[in-house]
Amino acid sequence: MVITIKRLYKTDTSVIGELLVDGVWECFTLEDVERPVKIKGETAIPKGTYRVIINESYRFKRLLPLLINVPNFEGVRIHSGNTNHDTEGCILVGQTRNKNCIGQSRKAFDKLFKKMQAAKDITLTII
Repeated sequence: MVITIKRLYKTDTSVIGELLVDGVWECFTLEDVERPVKIKGETAIPKGTYRVIINESYRFKRLLPLLINVPNFEGVRIHSGNTNHDTEGCILVGQTRNKNCIGQSRKAFDKLFKKMQAAKDITLTII
């Protein structure tokens, strides 16, 4: 499975993008803002390509996608949430979007996660 995130709309507090699975639109994303220097819990991960595994999140107490080898970051996951207050460098997914918010996040996550669980290998590219 190849996931691509295209960062589209940038504000002072978040970045809204779109997530494609194997080239087909799946949902919107919300991340922290991009910064030249990382601020813990307030910075989007660097653009690039990452391997993704699914494992137990100790914080969320459930299986979640985890991005591997993100420079200067640990524990970057894909999960549900609506605003930059719900992410600490992670990628949130949703079916609707506003300026600094995504909606129907759990529905979007459940649909995406089902596809991810069925995949053998997952890569994620952020552009």
